[in-house]
Amino acid sequence: MKLPKEITNGFLIFLGIGIYFLLMNLLGLADLFYLRTLNVFFIFYGVNKTMRMNLQEGETNFVSNAVSAMATSVVGVALSVFGLLVYSYARGGDAYVESLSETFMFGGNPSVPAYCICLLFEGVASSVIVTLMMMLYWNNKYVAD
Repeated sequence: MKLPKEITNGFLIFLGIGIYFLLMNLLGLADLFYLRTLNVFFIFYGVNKTMRMNLQEGETNFVSNAVSAMATSVVGVALSVFGLLVYSYARGGDAYVESLSETFMFGGNPSVPAYCICLLFEGVASSVIVTLMMMLYWNNKYVAD
């Protein structure tokens, strides 16, 4: 059984973000918040790959391609947040999240679930933005009627 391209490319987003953050931890760069924002490029990659695959398969309907692109990015973000949840508990739970939140946008001492829920909302928002940007980029290839 072959997995849908949205799940496959979403998994590639997850792998890219996961390896990127593990590499940042290994190099001691995890405390640089601006490097964390570069994960959006992995989302761009996965969504672009899905849209290219749709075009190669002859799918030119604007709405179905937008849904496909959004599904790809949401799968990638959801898997990444779940991976962070597991990794956070493996590294010490709330104490680990407190070290992350010192250089991020959270005030106080967020718990692991609160941190992950906030990142999920942020990730879904970036998924919407990336999807809209990629739909504008690929706009001349799709039928809008």
